[in-house]
Amino acid sequence: MRFKTFYRKALPIVGAAIACSACSAPPQVSRTPTLAEPTDAPYKKVLVIFLASSFDARRYLETEVAKRISERGAQAVASTSMMDSKTPATRKTFLAMVEATGADAVLVTQLVNLDIEAKKKDRRPQATYNFRPTYYYNVWSVELQEYVEPQATNYEFSLVLATQVYSALTKDVVWAIESKSKFSRDFDHLRDYSTYEDEAAAIVRRMSKDKLIAR
Repeated sequence: MRFKTFYRKALPIVGAAIACSACSAPPQVSRTPTLAEPTDAPYKKVLVIFLASSFDARRYLETEVAKRISERGAQAVASTSMMDSKTPATRKTFLAMVEATGADAVLVTQLVNLDIEAKKKDRRPQATYNFRPTYYYNVWSVELQEYVEPQATNYEFSLVLATQVYSALTKDVVWAIESKSKFSRDFDHLRDYSTYEDEAAAIVRRMSKDKLIAR
């Protein structure tokens, strides 16, 4: 897919779903084939784009990816740092960013698949005992009060993100990966920023391994 036409493909709806996470294994990353090779790599300045319906989700992931690219010696700019929630996320907008920043590569991440399975879980009851003496020797009155909370809901997530790098020079996709994550979370702890950190770390680690950035 060429950079000048990537936005014409369907813009996936991610919303806040990517914000759901738990302590789990790091995302599993696999390389996917591309028609062109990154002959102009390593790249020195990368524009980072996350295509999602939620501006906050876009900003969180882009910021984490840009930070990790910068830590490895290249420059990176999150597209959300150059726009607000009212700015149209269109091909024209992103091409203008490439020109304004002088980026020599564009990294685009989007949702491929999200499966969510909800399961009910019984909570442990809480019991309170009250002991009182009686008129009889060594005989006690025992009062038991037991409180059982409503059932909890536990969510199992299966998330797949696709990331592509476009060369600003050739306008071609020169690198692509898929990252897969599985994790669970209860209803009271659905939002966890560590998801963005884990996904960003996996993406940039593979970029560095494949020599798209300096190290």
